[in-house]
Amino acid sequence: MIKRELYMSRIRPFMGKPIVKVLTGIRRCGKSVMLQLIQDELTENGVDPAVFLVVNFESLALDYVRSPAACYQYIRTFAASHSGTIYLFLDEIQELDGWEKMINSCLIDFDCDIYLTGSNAKLLSGELATYLAGRYVEFRIYPFSLQEVKLMLPGQSDSELFQLYLKRGGLPFLYQFPMNHENARQYLGDIYDSIVLKDIITRHHIRDTEQFKRVLLYFISNVGNTFSASSIIRYMKSEQRSLSTETLYNYIDYCKEACLFHMAPRQDLAGKNLLKFQEKIYLTDHGIREAIYGNNLRDINQTLENIVYMELLRRGYEVFIGKNNAVEVDFVAKKGSQTEYYQVAYLLASEETVQREFGAFHGINDNYPKYVLSLDEMDFSQNGYQHHNLRTFLLS
Repeated sequence: MIKRELYMSRIRPFMGKPIVKVLTGIRRCGKSVMLQLIQDELTENGVDPAVFLVVNFESLALDYVRSPAACYQYIRTFAASHSGTIYLFLDEIQELDGWEKMINSCLIDFDCDIYLTGSNAKLLSGELATYLAGRYVEFRIYPFSLQEVKLMLPGQSDSELFQLYLKRGGLPFLYQFPMNHENARQYLGDIYDSIVLKDIITRHHIRDTEQFKRVLLYFISNVGNTFSASSIIRYMKSEQRSLSTETLYNYIDYCKEACLFHMAPRQDLAGKNLLKFQEKIYLTDHGIREAIYGNNLRDINQTLENIVYMELLRRGYEVFIGKNNAVEVDFVAKKGSQTEYYQVAYLLASEETVQREFGAFHGINDNYPKYVLSLDEMDFSQNGYQHHNLRTFLLS
């Protein structure tokens, strides 16, 4: 295991505090490993592992995972048999219906330090937010960054790692064991099927599964392109299938809930308003696109844009698409009072491309940094706009 210090540094200040720590993210992105890393650090700090209660709610081998009452009673017995603070590590908690009240009761009734994981982005949008207002903190866990892949495979060159990352994405299992491209593709396909079936179709009772899967494939193939409900409805019509706008937006919400998609809103950089149209959809893991649709290398501009978008989220930014009059800025990244602008390109292979990428910043009259990222090794920085090698940016 690598320590994933990016996340540990955010979680560490809350460890041992009477506040629920909630880790959310797509299936198999490493949330369970994060729980293990937290346990390891607590142990290193002198906490006896005997006071750790670790439960995976996807396992039916344990009777007490099947109802909140039974689970609460088990925790109560565990707490009674130990003096001092107990530590609860509850994995994939969304599998237990009614878990919100149970967690609230545990926080009130026991001296406990609670850590939860869930594969649902809306885990905290329901009752838990009401019960635990001000007493929980959420951490979004994402697949590996290129920097983390490098820690897993220290013997390979940066160029080799990047080639691998372009196709495989960042799900941690792919870098734990040697495997060929076909093995990796099968694993990613199985994860995708599990998310689609378990976290979306079954949970939301989707009847027309064939239609839903076709819409998903359309989204996956058009990652990084401007989203248009009308174009998708026309596409489905050409496939001899009718689709309403309401159903389409429900599908998008379901995918966002399952942490499969992110939708980046568009911001008017002149008026600072968020525009309720022309959003873009990105995949949490671009390796899934290669497994399901292929063509990550052929559609290199889309793939690189997706990678940079996820890297900015990973670094804690809120990310928008910028509208600079009639020109688009790929990303406007905000964190507190800090703002950064990004253009992403494969190569600045012609003067026309250079002018297009750097020209996107013209007229943005503020002093925030503006970057063009590409795979060029030469530095094309100009007029105060910085150019960086994209691979170096990801490893920085």
